[in-house]
Amino acid sequence: MGRHMKHTLMFMALAACASAADFTLAIGSPVAASLPGAPTTSDGAPVQARKVNASFAVRTEGCADPAHALISATAEGLVNGQRQSVGLRLLPGSGPGVYLVAQGWPAQGVWLVRLIGTCADAKAGALVPIGPGGFIRESSKFFPRFATQAEIEASLKSLAGGAK
Repeated sequence: MGRHMKHTLMFMALAACASAADFTLAIGSPVAASLPGAPTTSDGAPVQARKVNASFAVRTEGCADPAHALISATAEGLVNGQRQSVGLRLLPGSGPGVYLVAQGWPAQGVWLVRLIGTCADAKAGALVPIGPGGFIRESSKFFPRFATQAEIEASLKSLAGGAK
């Protein structure tokens, strides 16, 4: 095998490893974002999560420098047949790239949280439906890009239909 071919194969292997660690967003219970040694409530939830009425935690994955990743969250909802959008606060969690999503949407209607993340030039998105018991992990959708308006509308329509 020639030297040029070895370099080509090595480059291809490195590219495959890099693509295996694509930038994504992951969600979990607010407990997942607790700071080590932070005070907790009697049910084990971090006090910080209770103070801000956190609905869930979001974490970046596959970002070389999670401290510089940017994440924003918007609640998208249908209330009495009318579309609403509410900007949400993200509070720092247990380390770089970990945040608590504070609940800032009304109790009425059906809601999902649209997450938008960037890490350098990489993008990731997620749609996290909210039910009566909190976020619905099984119905959440994750994208290697930002969710489209059509995907948001389809998810809200599905959530509203499931509530009838």
